[in-house]
Amino acid sequence: MTPQLGTQQVSGQQLNGKVALVTGSSRGIGRGIARRLASAGATVVVTARSSTPSPSVRNGEELLISGTLDETVRLIEEAGGAALAITADLENPEQRDRLVENVVDAAGGIDILVNNAGFADYSSVEDMSVATFDRTIEHYLKVPFILSQRAIPHMRRNGAGWIVNIGSSTGLSPIRPFREYNKTSGDVIYASAKAAQHRFTQGLAAELLDDNIAVNAVGPSTAIMTPGAEALLPAGYETEPVDYLAQTVLEMCTLPAAGRTGLVAFSLHYPWATGTPVLSVDGRTELPPLEPPAWANPHIVPAGV
Repeated sequence: MTPQLGTQQVSGQQLNGKVALVTGSSRGIGRGIARRLASAGATVVVTARSSTPSPSVRNGEELLISGTLDETVRLIEEAGGAALAITADLENPEQRDRLVENVVDAAGGIDILVNNAGFADYSSVEDMSVATFDRTIEHYLKVPFILSQRAIPHMRRNGAGWIVNIGSSTGLSPIRPFREYNKTSGDVIYASAKAAQHRFTQGLAAELLDDNIAVNAVGPSTAIMTPGAEALLPAGYETEPVDYLAQTVLEMCTLPAAGRTGLVAFSLHYPWATGTPVLSVDGRTELPPLEPPAWANPHIVPAGV
């Protein structure tokens, strides 16, 4: 039987007194990360473009995907955590530029920034519209740049801070010989943006090391079945629970920058390689170690690079 353990006993409330902002946290990966950080003691500010389900654009069509900020807040509070919701459309320059200040005003500060928001829109390079290209770069590079830029002065005044960007194994070199997925998925621009985000992470980590602000990236080792990703995954594709990624994000928020910064780590590989216990997103159940599958991208460095 899997042990059921109180959050205080297992997680040690490592983030007590910390304020975390998690973007794109009305559903999916962002919701899982928000719940895990809250279970470790952080006050979590969750954000998305609307407090109700709102349409996202894929292949030129609007899709309404389930999940709300209020649901995320309710799940956190039901587990004994603290959370508040702030709506912000990160494609809107004014709302984007004010988000960090709004978090500081509402929660009293910001210690942790998790850049998770984004909506992947796949298309072959030949067929992709310039609008989709621009939106992809904006979601995965420009927005993390702007939010990090706004958060850094607050973290510097605090004497410490943690920035985590949600990466992707697609940002690593593809497996050779090329798989059918690489030939047909249309992920080239998304993957290129994620590769740039990985490099942004490592470069920013160097810039902020002496300020004790850690900057790391965490991506799924395989894929996580979320409402937004479901349409992009081939039928029968093996996925992983969000808990392992959420735990790996938490690990990136617990040490000073001198102890852990500049890593590009992956959800199954990192806990497996480091022997890190993985807890469910509510912090109460210790999950079994999960070995990365043999078919995962071989360019992943198990303990991060």
